[in-house]
Amino acid sequence: MRFDLQVIASWIEPGSRVLDLGCGNGDLLYYLKHHKQVIGTGIEFSEEKAARCIERGLTVLQGDFRHEVKDYPKGRFDVVVLSQTLQQIQDPKELLIDLLWIGRRVIVSFPNFGHWSARLQLLFTGMAPVNDQLPYEWYNTPNIRVITIKDFKRFLHLFGLRIVREVAINTHHHEFKGNIIRTLKNLRATYGIMMLERVT
Repeated sequence: MRFDLQVIASWIEPGSRVLDLGCGNGDLLYYLKHHKQVIGTGIEFSEEKAARCIERGLTVLQGDFRHEVKDYPKGRFDVVVLSQTLQQIQDPKELLIDLLWIGRRVIVSFPNFGHWSARLQLLFTGMAPVNDQLPYEWYNTPNIRVITIKDFKRFLHLFGLRIVREVAINTHHHEFKGNIIRTLKNLRATYGIMMLERVT
């Protein structure tokens, strides 16, 4: 499992009801099902990946989760996971509000565009950064948002969402190993991971 998914899995309590959005091949759900006995559901846009999940014995719907989440009742899940996808969402505020309606807590991970390598590339080349975490050119990237850890925390404060847990990590996009960043997180971390809940 990717390192960010390992961190996320460690935050989820055994037996939880979990919804994994954009679950890919189902690595997180598979781990949680077999090691933490969660009641897990995934939503994946790719038909091929959704089929792979089903072959692995997972409960996964194929479709656009931005629409599918509206069909769930309030409090249906203990945890909703949105991993490395937030930067591709048209309206992240509306989505997070929807997710915190159907889930008690939401775990979000995203690439940190404030990482020093991205800053230096822009400074010295004058061109949009391309690196291991952001491996696309500006014209073919699925990312429509530029998120830094600092930006996201400000966004949460503005809209009344509370961080329950957070960690900054340094790892490449699909690597299984990484490390926790404890100082200068917005400068040194490649990804941010946060567990959110509504302020009641």
